[in-house]
Amino acid sequence: MTELKPGKDFVGVGVGVMVRNEKGEFLLGQRQKHSNNEPGKWCFPGGTLEFGEKLFDCAKREAKEEAGIDVKPLRVVKVIDHIIPNEKQHWFNPIVEAKLLGGKPIVTEPDKMAQWQWFSLENLPENLTINMTVLFQEIKDTKLKI
Repeated sequence: MTELKPGKDFVGVGVGVMVRNEKGEFLLGQRQKHSNNEPGKWCFPGGTLEFGEKLFDCAKREAKEEAGIDVKPLRVVKVIDHIIPNEKQHWFNPIVEAKLLGGKPIVTEPDKMAQWQWFSLENLPENLTINMTVLFQEIKDTKLKI
């Protein structure tokens, strides 16, 4: 029997963790060129919600696993339907705002992420993932308060 894959065989839940530093800059990681979706593009730390896992627990786990940082989840700021038509993927994407408690972002999963950087709202990279493009546009248009 073939294993079903979230996001491809059924709608997956992919949690994004929005972390800002003391300057108000956002932590974004660039996906590897061979990433499962939107290769080479920039996004928040995050990943697949596991069965039985609570949303904020997933946010803490993914921030630690992907970027080596400890965070305290504060609130859900937005939920995005992250649909990637050319890759035939659909993810339900809650974005969790989290406070940085400790650690410096490092590439802990080099097979998934190429680098981590801090970006101001005015200096975001051009090649954001689809969901990040939606989120940051709403922030810039003041439709979403953070």
